[in-house]
Amino acid sequence: MTQHEASVASAALLDLARDIAVRASEFTLQARRAGVSVAATKSTHTDIVTAVDRDTEALIRSLILDARPADGIVGEEDATHDGTSGLDWVVDPIDGTVNFLYGIPAWAVSIAVVEGAGAGGVDGTTLAGVVVNPVTGELFEATAGGGARLAGRELAVNPTVALGSALVGTGFGYAAEQRRKQARVLLDLLPKVRDIRRIGSAALDLSALAAGRLDAFYEHGLNAWDHAAGALIAREAGARIGGPGGGRENSELLIAAAPGLYEELAAALREAGADA
Repeated sequence: MTQHEASVASAALLDLARDIAVRASEFTLQARRAGVSVAATKSTHTDIVTAVDRDTEALIRSLILDARPADGIVGEEDATHDGTSGLDWVVDPIDGTVNFLYGIPAWAVSIAVVEGAGAGGVDGTTLAGVVVNPVTGELFEATAGGGARLAGRELAVNPTVALGSALVGTGFGYAAEQRRKQARVLLDLLPKVRDIRRIGSAALDLSALAAGRLDAFYEHGLNAWDHAAGALIAREAGARIGGPGGGRENSELLIAAAPGLYEELAAALREAGADA
C-alpha cells in the first residue's frame, strides 16, 4: 500500500469511527438524562460499571460489525471479538464512569482503530482515533500522520514548558495498595510542578494535552481502551509518549508531554519511584 493509499484508508476509518462515536455519545447522553445507577463492580467496590456502559458498548460493537464484519473488537465491557482483517477497534464506551455516575461533565466515548494490535489491543499501530465528550459536544480526532483536530482546528501541544511551570494531569487506580503507591509518587512530584489536575478520564486528559489545556500527563494502570484514541490524538499534536524505562507505554505506566518536557518529567517520575 502506498503512503497515499494508507492515508485514504485511515481517513475512511476515521470517518466511520467519528460517526459511531457521535451516535454512541448521543445514546449515552440520553441515558444519563434519564438517570443512571451502578449495575456492578469490577476489580474493587470502587471500580464500577453501569448498564449504560454495557449497552453503549453493545451499540458500538453492532455498528462496527455492520460496517466491517472482518475487523476485531477489544472493549472494556465484553469479551474480545477476534477478526481476520488485521484491524482491531479498541473501545471504551464511557471513559470516566464515576464522573458519569455523579453527573460530573468529564466523561467520554473513546474509539480507536489499531493495525496489528495483538492480544488485548496493546501493540500495533493506531491508525485513527476519536474521543467525544457528550456533555460539551467536543470531538477530538486524529489519523496517523494526519494531525489532530478539535472542531476542525489543528491541535498542538504547548511546546516549551519547564517542569516547574507544567500543569500535569494524572489519575488513580481502584485498588487500595495501588493508590498508596500512586500517592507516594504524587507526594514527591507535586512540589516540582506548577500543579496537578485529576480529571477522571485518561481519554480526555490526553486530548486536553493535545489542545494545550495540560502540559503533561502520566498514569499507572491504564488499559488499551483507556488511552488508544487519546494517545494518538496527543501524538499527532506533537506529544512524546512512552512508558517505564524509556520504553513504550504499557499498563504499568504511560507518560505524555511535549518533547522538550518529556525527559524532565520522566526523570522526576523515576526519582519518585514511578518505574517501580
